Amino acid sequence: MRDCPTDLPRRGLLRALALAASAGLAAATEPTSAQTKMSKQDAEYQDTPKDIRMCATCTLFEAPRSCKVVEGDISPNGWCKVFALAD
Repeated sequence: MRDCPTDLPRRGLLRALALAASAGLAAATEPTSAQTKMSKQDAEYQDTPKDIRMCATCTLFEAPRSCKVVEGDISPNGWCKVFALAD
């Protein structure tokens, strides 16, 4: 069965739209290379907890010893001013 000549432009348009959509989705899910973290000094980081607040219970902590917003080695028992307790 042969395709009707009027189907060809529509197929090309649909293919182009699908490619553009997939390229946009891929670009949106890639992490930015310019992400910068705050220094320990700027975050007022300390290796000890503050009251009951500590990095291990913060939503920004990434086990085993990292943080989404503070650079360097982060102790699970540490604390800083950007502490965010999970709801």
